[in-house]
Amino acid sequence: DGKTYDAYVIYPKTHNNEANFVEYFVYQIMPDILENKCGYKLCIYGRDIYPGEDTASAIEKRMKKSRRLIILLTHQLINCQEYAYDQHIALYNALIQNDIKVILLEMEAIGTYEKLQESLRFIIKQQGTIRWKEPHTVQAQSPRSKFWKQVRYHMPL
Repeated sequence: DGKTYDAYVIYPKTHNNEANFVEYFVYQIMPDILENKCGYKLCIYGRDIYPGEDTASAIEKRMKKSRRLIILLTHQLINCQEYAYDQHIALYNALIQNDIKVILLEMEAIGTYEKLQESLRFIIKQQGTIRWKEPHTVQAQSPRSKFWKQVRYHMPL
């Protein structure tokens, strides 16, 4: 199908204590489970977009070369007043152009989704989220855990 990546990962990119686990999850746990143990290829901002590249066009190119979008939902992402460029492009591609499927990973108990932008609420209503239920201190899990089985179910074959 001409795609290079199985999924493009969108996560909050600020540097405070809350982001530490999310970044550890994105850069360590996800690649260990999905790439090393399950054979998928992820595109992760900060790892697969190179210094000196035009960020906006690099993000768009990588998303077009991806079969899925994985969006990590956290309070940080929800309470952010400005949505990241990659999140705007991702939701546009998913909802307007209807050319990419979205996998929503709820990394902490969000409760009500009122503060989420309308497009994310629509996706949640359509397909729901996959909830990470482990403490944020947990090391990498087994790919056979319920969480990773649900993620793999939504990934391309």
